[in-house]
Amino acid sequence: MSEEINENEEFDGLDDVDTSSDPIHDITPVSGMYENWFLDYASYVILERAVPSLTDGLKPVQRRIMHSMKEMDDGRFNKVANVIGHTMQYHPHGDMAIGDAIVHMGQKELLIETQGNWGDIRTGDRAAASRYIEARLSKFALAVLFNPQTTDWQLSYDGRKKEPVNLPAKFPLLLAQGVEGIAVGLATKIMPHNFIELIDASIKYLRGRKFELYPDFLTGGMMDISNYNDGLKGGKVRLRAIIDTIDKRTLKITSIPYATTTSSLIDSILKANDQGKLKVKQVVDNTAAEVEILVHLPANVSPDITIDALYAFTDCEVSISPNACVIVEDRPYFIGVTEILKRCTDQSVELLKMELEIRRGELMEKILFSSLERIFIQEEMYIQFKEYDNRPDLYVYLDKRFEPFKPQFYREIGDEDFERLTRIPMIRITRFDSDEADEKLKNLQDELDQVNHHLANLIDYAVDYYKDLKTRFGKGRERRTEIRTFETISATVVAATNAKLYINRSEGFIGTGLKKDEFISDCSDIDDIIVFRKDGKFLVTKIQDKVFVGKNIIYAAVFKRGDERMVYNMIYFDKGSGRAMVKRFQILGVTRDKEYDLTKKVKGSRVLYFTANPNGEAEVVNVALDPKSGARNSQFDYDFAELAIKGRGAGGNVLTKYPVKKVTLKSEGVSTLAGVDIWYDPVIGRINTDGHGTFLGEFNGDDKILVIFKEGDYELTSFELTNRYEQNKILLIEKFEPERVISMVHYDGEKRQYFVKRFLIETTSIGRKFRLVSEHHNSRIEVVSTGKDPRIELVHKPGLRAKKLTTIYNLMALVEVKGWKAQGNRLTKDYVTSVNLLPEPEPEEVKEEQVNIEEDKGTEPNPSENEE
Repeated sequence: MSEEINENEEFDGLDDVDTSSDPIHDITPVSGMYENWFLDYASYVILERAVPSLTDGLKPVQRRIMHSMKEMDDGRFNKVANVIGHTMQYHPHGDMAIGDAIVHMGQKELLIETQGNWGDIRTGDRAAASRYIEARLSKFALAVLFNPQTTDWQLSYDGRKKEPVNLPAKFPLLLAQGVEGIAVGLATKIMPHNFIELIDASIKYLRGRKFELYPDFLTGGMMDISNYNDGLKGGKVRLRAIIDTIDKRTLKITSIPYATTTSSLIDSILKANDQGKLKVKQVVDNTAAEVEILVHLPANVSPDITIDALYAFTDCEVSISPNACVIVEDRPYFIGVTEILKRCTDQSVELLKMELEIRRGELMEKILFSSLERIFIQEEMYIQFKEYDNRPDLYVYLDKRFEPFKPQFYREIGDEDFERLTRIPMIRITRFDSDEADEKLKNLQDELDQVNHHLANLIDYAVDYYKDLKTRFGKGRERRTEIRTFETISATVVAATNAKLYINRSEGFIGTGLKKDEFISDCSDIDDIIVFRKDGKFLVTKIQDKVFVGKNIIYAAVFKRGDERMVYNMIYFDKGSGRAMVKRFQILGVTRDKEYDLTKKVKGSRVLYFTANPNGEAEVVNVALDPKSGARNSQFDYDFAELAIKGRGAGGNVLTKYPVKKVTLKSEGVSTLAGVDIWYDPVIGRINTDGHGTFLGEFNGDDKILVIFKEGDYELTSFELTNRYEQNKILLIEKFEPERVISMVHYDGEKRQYFVKRFLIETTSIGRKFRLVSEHHNSRIEVVSTGKDPRIELVHKPGLRAKKLTTIYNLMALVEVKGWKAQGNRLTKDYVTSVNLLPEPEPEEVKEEQVNIEEDKGTEPNPSENEE
């Protein structure tokens, strides 16, 4: 019978009950158990699964793969399935993890040499099954990763075998391969870096010089490292595909950003097209040995704007945020790539020192025993062996015989040395050659002297080691990712017009769904719209299907934030003073969905006249006054050009104190704004109004930009800020002046001759290229100038035909101005190594050299040193 509890007695829980005989009450607190187990699990995942070690740059699974492949290495390829099985002796997490890690390492083309179908990181194709592909350690891995004498060992997970704690890597593998891992409570992402640049940076560090490190990806592409932040958390790398314009209707993508594939990139393009953010006709993937994705455009779609849209809305541009976290002495640390390289280089130097010291010890032992052997045989110590029945007495005898020679030994000799001497075969003693023994000793001593020299000059030895790695393994590992500075692309500027904007002025609604109401314009679904009302208020709101913005709308349009060319002209009635006010203003930036008052904020004020002028036009209006106003003149003209442009908050000037009956447009105005100052930034290949790069000039209306390309074409373009220019292909870019003469020296690849021509641009088409040289693939423009007095320096190849090494020509004296299609006159018969454009001299410095230039008559060719 259970014991009853007195209801009046205070009950303190389990402490008041005898639970010694009840197993149900043997309780362990869950909180403590969870805390301990979770920390153990988190530590295990961080140290044993996800985060690499700084020492060798490898995760545990990668390290065990390398160790297994070294054990299996016989110079031949091994089935990956066999490598996986061998690695499972050391790695307790299954064959899938090991197989994926091997494929991932093999695709990086650094530590593992592959054979078979290992997939393609560009297309996303997976590798074949492990039984069909083979692998072996690369020569580079064998050179930098393994040395049992400098490796610390530990027991494997089941205690049956020994595995390395860390491999003795004499190279910053962590930065060369890159790594990505997610642990418990932290993650790591280190970008891969260029093999050659890592070696160069290590050498600079050893020499005490500054260095910089930036990522490099096997997929190529372009990269903006402005915010790389040394690979630490908070940094960002922007990556772009390389997109070329084939013609007005075709774009070609020749490399893709890291972490994307051709399939995912094409899917993102098609998705953006379906959403209406850009317009493409067809996307064709021709990727084989090289990436080639053709993007076909519909008619009347700008290639330049489409390229910007591809960067803005698709995977043609991606951002990656690095987060360098590594294991140092069994603890995770967040350190930058610069510090990682320094520590890896210091470790490499220390390992090289250990290897040299080990080798020095080995050489000293070899020299010692060789000396003992030579003395032992030359002194015929072996003859007395039969007189000694036991080894201790024999060793005493040998010790006495060696006594005179002990000062030349680097250490004390003992029984182990004597034991080795007694085991020398008699045939070796009888065939002993003292000259050969002396030569062997000399070679060992020379090598020892060299090792001692390396130890005394350890930094120089380490530099030579890195240079040797660069020579042996650096071929074909040049940088693949171009480092550039990217411009900021405004999504609203490049977005395709995928919607139509409608308005109901009386009821105050605006949106893309009011298809029965008044049409305003085409738009994009990411645009903002600006709305002005009769009461003098305006607001900016996001485009929606239908939104109420207030009744009595007088003007609505797509809003371009920061547009300094848009000027609004307005006349309004001020209820407070009873006067008509006039103002001109700009709206550069506002808060979305906030109402702003353009009047003096007096209720009852209203707008009498309003226009929006995209280029700052100022019209003339006729103002008709109320006949009952008593004014002497019942109407008058007003020119908005007389009024200064101010901010939206300005009250404006008094137009008249009399009541206004009507304001009508009398004549269209012209722009009162100055032309747009345009600069060309060669770093990003774009024009801008921010003052970056080379000043091209002030542009108005129909002004154009002239671009002349190295390949021999020229093109006229507009000055739209969305234009793109391939900076590495341009010889000249400037404001186009139709009357300006262009002087040019070009090489004809078919005739193998240099020609000079002067001409005017006679075409007016925008966006079309015209050929200035022949169609031969070696034809090209050497120099071009629009200066008034262009001069060139011709550098000749030394020979019988060249009277001197350089000649200076004044191009104005060589040829008259002809048509742009003309080939021009032959420049010289001599062999030419280079053509240089000289700065224009002051007028008094011009000294023309009299040179006879012949019209081309099919004379003998002039080989070019630059011809391919």
